[in-house]
Amino acid sequence: MKNKKQIIIIAGPTASGKTNLGIELAKKINGEIVSADSMQIYKYMDIGTAKPSVEEMQGIKHHLIDIIYPDEEFSVALFKQYADNAIEQIYSKGKIPIVVGGTGLYINSLTYSLNFSESEPDKQYRDYLDNLAKQYGAKYLHDMLKNIDPDAANNIHPNNIKRVIRALEVFKNTGKRISEYQSTTKQNEPDYEFAYFCLDMPRNVLYDRINKRVDIMFEKGLIGEVEKLITLGYTRELQSMQAIGYKEVFDYLDGKLSLEEVKNIIKQNTRRYAKRQLTWFRKDNRIYWLEVFNKQLDEILSNMLGYIEGKLKLL
Repeated sequence: MKNKKQIIIIAGPTASGKTNLGIELAKKINGEIVSADSMQIYKYMDIGTAKPSVEEMQGIKHHLIDIIYPDEEFSVALFKQYADNAIEQIYSKGKIPIVVGGTGLYINSLTYSLNFSESEPDKQYRDYLDNLAKQYGAKYLHDMLKNIDPDAANNIHPNNIKRVIRALEVFKNTGKRISEYQSTTKQNEPDYEFAYFCLDMPRNVLYDRINKRVDIMFEKGLIGEVEKLITLGYTRELQSMQAIGYKEVFDYLDGKLSLEEVKNIIKQNTRRYAKRQLTWFRKDNRIYWLEVFNKQLDEILSNMLGYIEGKLKLL
């Protein structure tokens, strides 16, 4: 049997320090980063997505950042395709792929044997559902999903219209519930062997980091970034503009929120998102949890390297 490629994964909630830790590990083990962040894929969206700058990357190559424009469609299937190619490239250079990000669905596409070809995109049906959402609201679509697939509805936030539509589309085109489809594919062997880390810290510490990060985003010019996106022709209806930090600034620019209100709402929405991320990752018993609060970088890296050596044959 052909040996599987091996990868390292660093996941965790937003603002937990994944980016920096991934870069430090890459420097130590001759690695390159594959980003698993559903918002850093977009060009021109730098500040609100906390995209690492060239300086912050410290010479470590990052894949899957700035790969599409904000008005382009993207999916988990496309992520898997791009990530597989990036991992292949990294291996061809004799380097180690380190997948870093907080988008659980993207990571799952690499850690489970998920086949996305069974249900092709159905643009006509998507447009129909999108119009229903505009006419009756996101909850209307979510209730449709709840009727056919309660498990999927429970795992998908009502405001995540894109994922709700995809789940409805899969059911229409295959007659199979997406939750059933996902649980079946999870029983198959994944394409990669992996060491899977998730960063952990006390909730109050994480929330404090989130609040500070949002303040820094405004200092760096988040409002100006959204204004630039508007001048480039990108409108608030786009999926990319539903990202936390962008949709709220649109409300500020429309005069619906004050500056102080928009900052507080972004902080609150980001804290809620981090909580959902942690809930997602805690369900996965393959994860090695890394306590990073009050720990020196060398100690964290030593802990990681010890686990990787026992799990993989990379080092």
